[in-house]
Amino acid sequence: MTPWQRKLERWIQRACELEVLSPKPGNVCPGQDFEDASADDFLKSAAAIAPVLASSQPTLGLSILKAVQATRNVVSHNTNLGIILLIAPLARVPEDRSLIGDISDVLAGTTVEDSRLVYEAIRLASPGGLGNAESQDVSDLPTETLAACMQLAADRDLIARQYVTGFRDVLTTGVDLLKDAQQNVACPKTQVTTLALRLLSMFPDSLIQRRCGEAEAITVQGKAQEIIDAGWPDSTAGQSLYARFDHYLREDGHHRNPGTTADMVAAILFAAQREGWYEIDAL
Repeated sequence: MTPWQRKLERWIQRACELEVLSPKPGNVCPGQDFEDASADDFLKSAAAIAPVLASSQPTLGLSILKAVQATRNVVSHNTNLGIILLIAPLARVPEDRSLIGDISDVLAGTTVEDSRLVYEAIRLASPGGLGNAESQDVSDLPTETLAACMQLAADRDLIARQYVTGFRDVLTTGVDLLKDAQQNVACPKTQVTTLALRLLSMFPDSLIQRRCGEAEAITVQGKAQEIIDAGWPDSTAGQSLYARFDHYLREDGHHRNPGTTADMVAAILFAAQREGWYEIDAL
């Protein structure tokens, strides 16, 4: 492994670790395990995928599939498919190029074979609430490039939208939100909580939308905005609203888990390290 690949490995693992170790509304974190997933599962998954995504796999699709396979070797359920789909292309941007300037080249180079491998990875991960698509359904053999397949899902899935927009929500909106949190919040874990809240207030969570419907996702979006408007984390009112919001998301067997938001957080944390302005100390 080259020195650059070792850096990528460290950044990927620490981004995933800080994401799960930070309290975020409705998500797994220490002391807030789900019945079928623990914080330790996510930490094991982070260690498993980091060297795979940092290595020089021949294609993007193979990198994604091997990362999902590595996860399955350490946990028996899906902990990180969204994270893998987001970080894998970002990690393939050459060392001497910027993410925001050159991720488009990685995405433009995707092939039908990438789609086939990614579809295999998705079926192996078996994420919840996928449903069926009219065209290029994940249960079928794809006939379009990965970028084209993501285009078909971009209107209903925030992760797919990144492949279509050059990762704009990660590299522009998300990075700006993290910079703002870093300037205004001292604790790194609370910075991550703030980032998650802000993302939830701006984008209906795709996992909630798939599981509970668009109306519920928009309701969650509004509740996140109310917490921000109430002055969280510095106000008592904001803290009280946050506690009720967290409880609301965890009701009914964590059915309202904002998992896509957590995936976006991990990708933003990776990008911030990769671009050289955000450091995550050993956790």
